[in-house]
Amino acid sequence: MLLLNRYILTQFVRIFCAVASGFVAIYLLVDFFEKIDDFISAGKPMAVILNFFILSIPFIIDQLGPVLILLSGVITLGLLNHHRELTALMAGGVPLRTIVKPLLIGGSLCTLLFLGMAQWLLPATISTTNTIWFENVKGMIPLGIFRNGRYYYKGREGFYSFARPYPQQPVFANFSYSKWTETHQLASLISAEFAEWKNREWIIHNGQTQVRDAKGGYQTRIFTEEKILLPETPDNFFVPKYEASELSITALYQRVYRQRTNEDKVKAWADFYGRISYTLLGLPLLLLGLPVLLISYRRWGRDLSVAIPASCGLAFVAWGFWGAMQSLARANYINPLLAAVVIHLLFGSAGLFLLRKQKG
Repeated sequence: MLLLNRYILTQFVRIFCAVASGFVAIYLLVDFFEKIDDFISAGKPMAVILNFFILSIPFIIDQLGPVLILLSGVITLGLLNHHRELTALMAGGVPLRTIVKPLLIGGSLCTLLFLGMAQWLLPATISTTNTIWFENVKGMIPLGIFRNGRYYYKGREGFYSFARPYPQQPVFANFSYSKWTETHQLASLISAEFAEWKNREWIIHNGQTQVRDAKGGYQTRIFTEEKILLPETPDNFFVPKYEASELSITALYQRVYRQRTNEDKVKAWADFYGRISYTLLGLPLLLLGLPVLLISYRRWGRDLSVAIPASCGLAFVAWGFWGAMQSLARANYINPLLAAVVIHLLFGSAGLFLLRKQKG
């Protein structure tokens, strides 16, 4: 049995490398033609372009990880079946679980590799590619940060702070704008219950202004509604939306306990559980993909010609289901941990059930 395990596992590794190379090449080719015009317009040298696409490879493998594990296992078992090796093994009394075991071991090893990449490799490579693309090529320099439910921006002349209860609307709650002297003393402060960007103007409501006078005191004025001139517009504000993708698994976990509001904690838990859930998604997909191949051969006399398209369809269904669960978790409709494990339980249970039926 040791020789059989080594043989099947070797075939799995070879097919995994071949499938991964093919998918990465296609991904890079499409990405290259989509982005090369932007690199040329930004005047970036070829060394920067090559560096960007080479460092993108770990991210591509991470994104395609579940489908790579699924296709590698399905193709390996399909080739065994196509060459009549599977039939010979089962006729010789080798149970199906023994034949499938090396494939699951291979999938588990790949999953451990992906977890290691997510912890130690991806944070560095993604951070570099994001810097090249968003800042050096697109010119989207981050002006602010998001902390504890509030946004903080450094403008040309002052600092902004506000909350955004409706991110798609130009309405800013608990708005404040401050200017500081060269000696780091407050020069002026505008604070309001909320501000809105309307008709290309800033309109602030229910607030007050404080202006430093020559004696070092402050003149305060209260208002109900007022139009003000500020050097920035909402379009100038930019906070990186890709921050979570640059964090390792442990950094995502530590970020949870730095959040102060319940809403931010829920999103942080969703990011943490979602990252682990996606990385582990290949195993339940493999469990379900293997019996799909066996069923297609027994019913229609075809193995890979049916199993590979079916596996790709299964992967797209899994991606869609996983994405929907994560959206619900971030919106606090369901528990983030439940959203992370439900797809594994459904797909894994269905796969084990179908494998047991194939044994019979």
